[in-house]
Formats: sequence, structure tokens, C-alpha cells
Amino acid sequence: MSAIPTLEQLHALGPKQQPTYPDAGAVDAAVARLRTAPPLVFAGECDDLTEKIAAVTRGEAFLLQGGDCAETFAGVTADNVRNKLRVLLQMAVVLTYAASVPVVKLGRLAGQYAKPRSSDEETRNGVTLPAYRGDAVNGYDFTPEARIPDPQRLVEVYNSSAATLNLVRAFVTGGYADLRQVHTWNTDFVQSSPFGQRYEAMADEIERALTFMKAIGADPDEFHRVDFHSSHEALLLEYEQALTRIDSRTDLPYNVSAHFVWIGERTRQLDGAHVELLSKIRNPIGIKLGPTTTPDDALAYASRLNPDNTPGRLTFITRFGAGKIRDGLPALVEKVTAEGLNVAWVCDPMHGNTFEASSGYKTRRFDDVIEEVQGFFDVHRALGTWPGGVHVELTGDDVTECVGGGEEIDEAGLANRYESVCDPRLNRVQSLELAFLVAEMLRKA
Repeated sequence: MSAIPTLEQLHALGPKQQPTYPDAGAVDAAVARLRTAPPLVFAGECDDLTEKIAAVTRGEAFLLQGGDCAETFAGVTADNVRNKLRVLLQMAVVLTYAASVPVVKLGRLAGQYAKPRSSDEETRNGVTLPAYRGDAVNGYDFTPEARIPDPQRLVEVYNSSAATLNLVRAFVTGGYADLRQVHTWNTDFVQSSPFGQRYEAMADEIERALTFMKAIGADPDEFHRVDFHSSHEALLLEYEQALTRIDSRTDLPYNVSAHFVWIGERTRQLDGAHVELLSKIRNPIGIKLGPTTTPDDALAYASRLNPDNTPGRLTFITRFGAGKIRDGLPALVEKVTAEGLNVAWVCDPMHGNTFEASSGYKTRRFDDVIEEVQGFFDVHRALGTWPGGVHVELTGDDVTECVGGGEEIDEAGLANRYESVCDPRLNRVQSLELAFLVAEMLRKA
């Protein structure tokens, strides 16, 4: 690890997926404000997460990473944050109880405000405007004013992330995450679903076990609180570089915008700015690997991003698509394993399975999501390696964005409650169903 690269050095590398700001002075002012802002997370917390992911790397734990495809400023409400946290707690308790494996909980929240896009522009009815790149960059409304990239939004990302983290910390330490709340997490529309009822039965068993433990005088702290960490894609260099600081304890650089940051499929150029910046920080980091990744690419990323081969430092998040996972993943896992590299393998079953429905909505089939996870587990079982986790776009709400699942949402039903501003997310019932199905796979693993 060496000095933090300057923004000038990073921009000299020709970074992909960056907004074009019309006012350089406004960018400088926003970056200067971010440089003086207090850290959102602490270096010691990042080190704790590295240790937890090291257990995933060794096959001793499972990583559950989930949250919005793209957070919005309007979504920073107590209800919204609690709902996302609640579904992740439910999924984690299902995985832990049904598969008897510790679950590392990593929210895709408090920073996931920017999105890479396949095109810089969007055209509607003959009108062409800059593409919406997430609330961190510009507005969703299709107007010339809303679509101008505004660097002041980076400061709002920081403030919104701080508010979100404040709420999460209050929930996980203030009693909401107490295991004795296991029934109250299963409220409203979820209870009426088959998987909600299955969850209720499991919650009854957990409650009986807790009552027994209390009766014999055992009441450990772990029953009353959970460790919960934040993550997002490190996409916007102005934001990520301004929030990379030298830790006063160790004199080492950490990105203090989140505990865990990752490099996306579109920005993983080996000689690019995103790999350069993340190679210098001490946080645990991830990199998305799609179907064009070769085994030699994987080795090169590991060499560049984890030269000391530190367990827990590097996570490979694979996103092949249900039809390609069984063909594409084995060669990567075999070569990485043969080289003795310490990486956690995590499956993103969302991004390789997106299509446009006949109604025009961007969607995903629940069956494709499950099929990719099953393929991920099958490959690892065949190779004797550990399927370390899942990375899922989800919401705690009753949306209709992905087709299928126990609720049998069809393409016509997408219009009922399609609320995502970017990619389709699993709703709470689908997320719970996924957790039970993954728990079955974990048992066999």
C-alpha cells in the first residue's frame, strides 16, 4: 500500500463511467467539502469486516449482501431503512438457523447512489438528454434541468449516507435486531405467503430455544445485537477519493465512505483508475467478474488488488447469468484455487439475468436468479471449494419488479408496484423465498 492517488492522477488514467460536470469550480467546492467531512465508518470496523470475510474465505461463514440497486435521496426515511434492514435480518436468520453457518451481514446501502450506464444519453420521443446516473449525479425526471450533472449532489450523498448509517446503527444496537424480535420482523403481507408461514414455524423453534437458553442462565450479547456493515460500488472518483483518508492509528489509507467497496463490471480495467484507487486502500474490497473474465484476468486482479494474499481482503463477485454460470465459472475457480489465492467467492445472480418484458419494464425472472445460485453452488461442490455468499438487489417493500416466485408475479403484474429507478429488485416475499432455497443449498454444501 502506498500513497493515495490524487484526482489528477486518477483522471489521467481515463476512467470509465464518470459524469461530465459543466462547472469545474463547483466540482472543486464539493470535493473540498467532502475532504473535511467526518468519516462515515472507522478503520477498525473495516478491519473487523476483513476478519469476518476471512472466515468466508476459509469456508467457515457465508456472506449475505443485499439492498437497493440504486438508493435515492427520497428513500432516506426511517421506514425505508428499517424495511431493508428487516428483510436482511430475516434472510440471515433463515440461513443461520436452517444451514447452521454464521452469516456475515453486508448492506448494499448508505452509499449506493450512483449507477454505471450502457449509454451516456437517453432518447425519448425524439428528445435526447444525458442518461440518469443515479441521484449522486443527476435527477431522474426527463428534463434538461434535472439531467445536468450537479457535483453538489455528492455532498448530499454523504449526508444521506450518514443519516442512513445513523438509523442502521440505532436499529442494530437499540433492540430491533434482538433475536427475540424474530416474530415481529415477519409482519403484514409476508405472513400470508407460504414462505412467511414457513418462517413463522422456524421463528417458533428459535423462540423455544431462546427460552430454554434463558432458563439455564445463558443470555449472550450476540442474542441482542448484530454486526452489520455497509457497502457500495466505488464508482464516482471525486466522492471515493475525497473520502479516502490516512488512519491515525496505523498511518494506512482507508476509504471511510463504507466498510466494503467494490469495482463494477464496467470499470474493472486492470490499468484503470478504479483498480488503481482500490489497490491502495485497506478496506475489504470486491470486484465483479462477468462472462468475459478469463482465468488469467482473475489472477491479475488478485495480484494487483491483494498482492499479500491477505484472507478477507478480496472478494470475487461473479455475475455470469443463469445460462453461462456452469460453463464460465469452473475455469476461474480452478485456476485461482490452484494458485493458492485467498478469495471469497460470492454469487450475484441479478445482473446477468435482466431482460425487457413485453410491457417494456426491465425485469428478472425469479427462476433465473435461483438457477444461477444453484449453478454457483454446483460448480463449487464439484470442485471442492466453498460457495461463499450471495449478492442480491432487494427491497423490504411489496414491489412487483421481478417476475415469478411463490407469488407468481407475471409480466402484466409488473405495473402494479414497479418503483425502482434503475434495476428490478426482489421484493420481501421473494427475498425470503430465496433465503430458504439458498439455505437448502448450503445444507448440502
